[in-house]
Amino acid sequence: MSIEIHPIRGIPEIAPGDDLGALIVDGLKASQIALSDRDVVVITHKVVSKAEGRIEQVSDDRAYRELAEREARSILRRRGDLLITQTDHGFICANAGVDRSNVAEGWAVLLPVDPDRSAHRIRRHIERLTGVSIAVVVTDTFGRPWRRGLVDVAIGISGLPSTLDLRGESDAQGRTMNVTEIAIVDEIAAAADLVMGKADEIPAAVVRGLDLAGTGRATDLVRPPEEDMFR
Repeated sequence: MSIEIHPIRGIPEIAPGDDLGALIVDGLKASQIALSDRDVVVITHKVVSKAEGRIEQVSDDRAYRELAEREARSILRRRGDLLITQTDHGFICANAGVDRSNVAEGWAVLLPVDPDRSAHRIRRHIERLTGVSIAVVVTDTFGRPWRRGLVDVAIGISGLPSTLDLRGESDAQGRTMNVTEIAIVDEIAAAADLVMGKADEIPAAVVRGLDLAGTGRATDLVRPPEEDMFR
């Protein structure tokens, strides 16, 4: 199997109430990308949140911290101005996902209220406009415990399984795999970010060549407390 990853260019700055699905379709046309069945459209949550009006004014650093605390279900750690939080979605991330990058001065972007629902709504809209059957992944940038650097992960999905469960199958040596479960939508998110970039104003991409059957939710990736060995 091989895959292709194509950036979707020409998507303008998004404002609350914008028809994001239609703007993505316009961007596909401007990028000369014709969607095919089973393509995966990957979208940064920033444009989803902006279209849904999930932005707020923050006058200073204190207001930003207060907003992050408000958006957190719980605060797990503090280090200076940095908070490690759990959101209402169950995600463990910095500052409850509240971010001041790629937004006008004095504003912050919040996570979508229900990213899986957002992904499904965008997917169905693009399918109606194009007549093809696709999947959608909404992403955000997360840090990782004990590893430097950031990667994009899936916070909302529609039309894809969240994981590939290989438990019970045999490895190359014939041994039964007991714990192997691949976070396939996180791998898709990270791969798409290679062509999107944080400073290139390319908020979406198409990943082509995958043949993944099934459905799931990004919240399926949240490890339940009884399996958590680190808190």
